[in-house]
Amino acid sequence: MNAGRLGLKVKRVSSRKRSRDSLKTHLTPARKRGGGPCPQQCPPACRLSSIMADEQAAEFCSDSEDLFGDYDSILEDSSLLAKLDDAEQKERQRDVQPSGHTDFTGLRPTKDVKQHKSCTDDVLTDSILDDLADEPFDDLPASLLQFQEQVKESVKRSRPQDGGKTSTPFKNSDRITEDKPRRKSRRSVADQLKKTMLCNAAAPSSVSRTVGLKEAVVSEEISVAMQAMETVSAETTDLGPFFGLPTKVKDLMFKLRGIKTLYDWQTTCLNLDCVQQRTNLIYSLPTSGGKTLVAEILILRELLCRKKDCLFILPYISLVQEKVRGLASFGLELDFMVEEYAGSKGKFPPTKRRNKTSLYVATIEKAHSLVNSLIESSRIGNLGLVVVDELHMLGDGSRGAIIEMTLAKVLYMSKSTQIIGMSATLGNINDLQTFLRAENYTNDFRPVQLKEYVKLNDTIYEVDPKEENCFRFSRPLNFKYSSAMQKMDPDHIIALVTEVIPAHSCLVFCPTKKNCENVAGMICTYLREEFLQRRQEEKSLLLRELRDSGNGSLCPVLRRTVPYGLAYHHSGLTSEERKLVEEAYSNGVLCLLTCTSTLAAGINLPARRVILRSPYLAADFLKRSQYKQMVGRAGRAGIDTVGESILILQEKDRNMAQTLVCAPMENCFSKLMLDDGKGLLSLILSLIGLNITSSCEQVREFLCGTLLFVQQEQLCVRRSLWEEVQTCVDLLKEKNLISVSADAQTLQVTRLGKATYKGSVDLTYSDILYKDLSKGLEGLLLNSYLHLVYLVTPYDMISQCKPDWMTYFRQFTRLSASEQKISAAVGVPESFVARKAAGQTVKKTVNMEVVSRMYLALVLLSLLKETNLWSVSERFQLSRGFIQTLLSSSSAFCSCVLHFTEELEELWPFRALLMELTRRLSYCVRAELIPLMEVVGVMESRAKQLYNAGYKTLTHLANADPAVLCRSIENLSKKQANQIVASAKMLLNEKASALQEEVDDLLMLPADLPQAPNSQHLS
Repeated sequence: MNAGRLGLKVKRVSSRKRSRDSLKTHLTPARKRGGGPCPQQCPPACRLSSIMADEQAAEFCSDSEDLFGDYDSILEDSSLLAKLDDAEQKERQRDVQPSGHTDFTGLRPTKDVKQHKSCTDDVLTDSILDDLADEPFDDLPASLLQFQEQVKESVKRSRPQDGGKTSTPFKNSDRITEDKPRRKSRRSVADQLKKTMLCNAAAPSSVSRTVGLKEAVVSEEISVAMQAMETVSAETTDLGPFFGLPTKVKDLMFKLRGIKTLYDWQTTCLNLDCVQQRTNLIYSLPTSGGKTLVAEILILRELLCRKKDCLFILPYISLVQEKVRGLASFGLELDFMVEEYAGSKGKFPPTKRRNKTSLYVATIEKAHSLVNSLIESSRIGNLGLVVVDELHMLGDGSRGAIIEMTLAKVLYMSKSTQIIGMSATLGNINDLQTFLRAENYTNDFRPVQLKEYVKLNDTIYEVDPKEENCFRFSRPLNFKYSSAMQKMDPDHIIALVTEVIPAHSCLVFCPTKKNCENVAGMICTYLREEFLQRRQEEKSLLLRELRDSGNGSLCPVLRRTVPYGLAYHHSGLTSEERKLVEEAYSNGVLCLLTCTSTLAAGINLPARRVILRSPYLAADFLKRSQYKQMVGRAGRAGIDTVGESILILQEKDRNMAQTLVCAPMENCFSKLMLDDGKGLLSLILSLIGLNITSSCEQVREFLCGTLLFVQQEQLCVRRSLWEEVQTCVDLLKEKNLISVSADAQTLQVTRLGKATYKGSVDLTYSDILYKDLSKGLEGLLLNSYLHLVYLVTPYDMISQCKPDWMTYFRQFTRLSASEQKISAAVGVPESFVARKAAGQTVKKTVNMEVVSRMYLALVLLSLLKETNLWSVSERFQLSRGFIQTLLSSSSAFCSCVLHFTEELEELWPFRALLMELTRRLSYCVRAELIPLMEVVGVMESRAKQLYNAGYKTLTHLANADPAVLCRSIENLSKKQANQIVASAKMLLNEKASALQEEVDDLLMLPADLPQAPNSQHLS
């Protein structure tokens, strides 16, 4: 901080009692220093350097301990009590001066020295305090400087006024000479202060003295940072101890993350003028450059210094859960809430907290619903900062449209909310800047140098854009292949991976999920026996954990590959299997993963070498952004000095590959017009429903702040943007989602329209959903979950699964009579399924979407009955990953349907039913494990371990000792135990806080409480 300009200082304090001898200063009286006379004045430049950082604070102090025996200040020096002693000593010395000398106030001569001396033991004059003011307390914290000013004011008020003169000890001489009993002796000022402080310290308190002092330090530094942020000028870049944050934050960064210092670009970015002035910012760096840390520091500053809530938007549920888990410890230490908004989790609107700020960590869809709820409840102004990870996803299908809607609403409704976007390098970043009214910071920093190569036939070429064909010869591939190996591995993948494994790590990106499994198996076939000996015990433990996660079942491919240190990673694995594989790879137990592109977009798993098995994803040629994201995983910061990527090419793909590796980055375009303007329809509906707009003119005004408006020349070719708006309004009227008032001027949302946007239901399905729910009420059967499960099976999952008719018929015959009746009622009779299973032609017309939806509902019903994902997977011949995706999608859609029914009075019976079903679908485990699985990072197998070890409730887990937890639970690391306990504490605090807020609301005196009528009115 620019201390000279702001006049602010931060001092660190410690509760450890230290010997005063090591801290003697010019302010210590001579009799205590054992030296010569005390200097009369300290040079202003003199300051005592802090030694607190080198000495560990005591964990506790006895309440009866004399903290002041050898060292009489909780500050870094003995200045306060020493000054009192010194000033009082001076007064006593001056009191015995011969008659005729002036007293120390210098205002009048002494009249009666004897009389003066007799009263010095009884009267504490304000002259001592005057003397203390001779030297400024420049080195005190701001809070003590304020206390000093208060003392001075109280002294001034206590002095009688006499022509503006300063009061003296002899103003009231008559009162002094009254014959009153005198005390034999009087304690010194320092002794009295010590006694008072010790009495205060001995007072019973539920908080230890050490904790109190630590909190005082944090509070002091936060206060300083807040003052700095309010008064800092535009050119000031230094706001406090750690970018405007308390020193404790820096200590936590090292303790929890191992981060000692920031990269130069991070420091530069945090000190940008636009960051200091809280204007919007987009910053672009390569993968693994450390973008997230900058965002987290800005979030902490907003939460702690400005006391505003923050929203952190991430693209995937797994990333949200990882971030919640990682930030829970910060929340507990710094006293803010971390709330998860992903899948079926999240409350709308969020709990309003009086004394705490909240960090909402949300997926793209949940963030949009959250912003809508804050606007509707007039609380959007409480949102101080929105951070968007992967901002370039604005150009990614329907999810990109949702990001654009969310940010446009924040920009329009809250001028005080800052938006920070983290993005890959884009070709048209200027369009995004215009949309967000943001500055742009770009840097090509990578913590580890990346070298890109391609492989053609038996030769490795280095990618060099300066070359005419982008490729420069590097080396031939030296590896002797037998004819059998050449036939099995024509692309020489084994040769490429064995150059780095097992000493280093390697990722092999494959075009399909099946190819991932095949490549992993092929590599194992030709690996040497020594791979089996490496970290054998840890691999055996990993296999046991994988088997436990599958309730005794283990994937045959993983059973074969894991002993060699290899595994595959794609969406066909369950989330628990993926997590175990990721942790084993991060810890070095596994040295190679064969994976799909989803790994590059998710959790950060770097490698020494990244191999792209093909330039295709399924049948589609790679985009440059996808290629960059995958090769960006090469190079592990702090481990490798260089990272390398190798793209395997066929001759036919050479020209396209040159464009892929050397072309500029793609442009990012608005997706509001995707699928015949579905995003624009949804946006207009929510704008009208939230009362942001009520006419076509206001809708147009709002749209001027969208990315679509910025890019309308490229995107609105057939019709102008305003013609598109009018078309959308007409279509919404036709769908009975909005209506026009009698004067034909005001647009209003219908009940169905309100339910649609509040439930975040796709406009394509809102009418169908309403009809299905209404029809379901006519014959709702509750002796089975089947009817309810069918109603919440996502419509968009239907196309992803084709029924196996023999399996369908087999499962249908296992249904009870009432369940078969339900199936027939929705349009799937037994006769139809039987004919399809027999391969016969069905003449009767049946809605195949309904048939497929019922098939998925049977999968979900089997899961709810058995809770064994493996057995259900085998029965229906579907991958474990697909079934888990179906389960999580159904729980999220069930939550949407619940909000949908809350807005439609006629659907009231569904509210209580769907609330419990959402909970069951979210976890799909035995009821007693659900409280444990609510904790972020606790999967089913871990929940079983915890439950069997006696940790049966959230309270048990929140109060657990991490060290004991490590010993009680097999293969639980200290870091994992700390994260589980921190997450449990955060969740418990969140629930307790919500209940306390409810209690406070109930007990609060109503502002509009009627008062007693005036007597005049009565007469």
